[in-house]
Amino acid sequence: MEFVNQLIFLAALLFLVSILASTITPRLGVPLLLVFLVIGMLAGEDGPGGIQFENYALANLAATAGLAVVLFDGGLRTPIENFRVALRPALSLATVGVLLTAAITGVAAARLLGLSLAEGFLIGAIVASTDAAAVFSLLRTQSVSLNQRVGSTLEIESGSNDPMAVFLTLALIGYLQAPDSFGIGDALAMLAQQGVLGALLGLGGGKLLVYAINRLPLSDSLYPLLALFGGMLIFGATALVGGSGFLAVYLAGLFIGNRELRAAASIRRFHDGIAWMAQIGMFVILGLLVSPNELLPLAIPGLLLSLVLILIARPVSVFVSLLPFRFPLREQVYIAWVGLRGSVPIVLATFPWLAGLEHAPLFFNAAFFIVLVSLIVQGSTVAWAARLLGLQVPATSARIHRVDLDLPGQTGFEVVSYRIARNSALIGLRPRDLPLPALVRVLGVSRAGTMLDHRAWGQLQAGDYISLLTPQRQLPALDRLFETAQEPAASRFFGEFVIDAEASLEALCQIYDLPLPPDAQGRSVGALLRQHLPHPVIGDRLRLGELELIVRAVDGDQPTRIGLRLPR
Repeated sequence: MEFVNQLIFLAALLFLVSILASTITPRLGVPLLLVFLVIGMLAGEDGPGGIQFENYALANLAATAGLAVVLFDGGLRTPIENFRVALRPALSLATVGVLLTAAITGVAAARLLGLSLAEGFLIGAIVASTDAAAVFSLLRTQSVSLNQRVGSTLEIESGSNDPMAVFLTLALIGYLQAPDSFGIGDALAMLAQQGVLGALLGLGGGKLLVYAINRLPLSDSLYPLLALFGGMLIFGATALVGGSGFLAVYLAGLFIGNRELRAAASIRRFHDGIAWMAQIGMFVILGLLVSPNELLPLAIPGLLLSLVLILIARPVSVFVSLLPFRFPLREQVYIAWVGLRGSVPIVLATFPWLAGLEHAPLFFNAAFFIVLVSLIVQGSTVAWAARLLGLQVPATSARIHRVDLDLPGQTGFEVVSYRIARNSALIGLRPRDLPLPALVRVLGVSRAGTMLDHRAWGQLQAGDYISLLTPQRQLPALDRLFETAQEPAASRFFGEFVIDAEASLEALCQIYDLPLPPDAQGRSVGALLRQHLPHPVIGDRLRLGELELIVRAVDGDQPTRIGLRLPR
């Protein structure tokens, strides 16, 4: 009984310390996940905590389950519109990119660590995939507002490249265990089985889970649990039949998150908290598993191997993978830099231990060292690199809050709040005179910290907050209506003027005395952008003589409003 009490006390203490640490990490400029990892190391046998923990099987179980939860939550929060611009490049990175990264890093590992080429490739495979937990966490906690193409590519890549890394790791372990009987045919069969079963069971399981959530009459508090354990069931069932559970659970979350769902607000809030708990648990347990004194002999070769991965393997794999997709160079450089390693390599590094390979401790410590360097060097510079490369898009949305709402007999409604900017065109209008889309209703107006009685609303003023009940499908129209006007940051980024995409290209060239592009007669400015930018996103730029055209708003693949930056 005493042991159980001590275990509960230590687990609660570690979680509380990790949660409280999240309040100071923004000031330190270090990734929060690195803090969780360090807390685990400090609590371990070489730290002041002195906890003896060497159970690799238990660590693998806990980290695998935690990663499944993070991937499910990541799928829930990925809008399907992101796939418009990012699916093909992300899949290229998740396959070709992982292979190239594993190969280049593997050759370097074999030379630096004195291993055979197959063992070096195993280390390369272990660290080849970017980490979903690290990418999702950093992009959402460091206030990095990237353009849609870059942000979506990074998130979809990190959510979908784990199956390839798992496949390569298992295939190489199989080869090292039986080099005479495990061939390329066995490896390809394993890859096809994992990918096909993962995709089919993930999408099929997601569809069944949506049906169950929307049809079963449960208590409101049980729907989030149904979603969570339904996702874990999909993961486990897929893995049991030889498919990729990681791919399946991500696709299931993606399917569920993009359907009208009962108790959607409760499900998302619950899974946000559960995903944080999973990340804390993963990194603390993996930190407990490592002995820092065993990392010291690896300092020089580990640092060199990390630099090869960060500065050579990742950039080469990104540039080759994105070659067919016409990504601007600065976006490729940023994607190459934000190739964060996290829990996935450490989890995969436990596989050689479980398989009983000869150099299993070396594989684990090398992977752990690479993760530490990646989180410190890359993780702490995510926002800085975005600003340096001009990829941080200033927010133009005035939306400040949204809450899903389940109405009797209805799904898909939200309460959404907007702030009236100081130079908004809506100032002076009464709420009832706003050109609101169908079924949208004004719920309240708050001014100077006070919720106004509806008889005192009067005319809207700068700084007012207005809350509305709206169907989710009307959110884009409301965002356009309340969009923040030319604030200084937006003006610097998007240019001095805003023009409609249907404006005449010929007239624009005449006004600014620019040479008319070929075949420009009768064409719009938006048509010129679509010609050079097949899948435009907010923030895309095109030089027109001395002017710069900057996409400010899009509808699908159609730019609707364009910023105009004049020569300085």
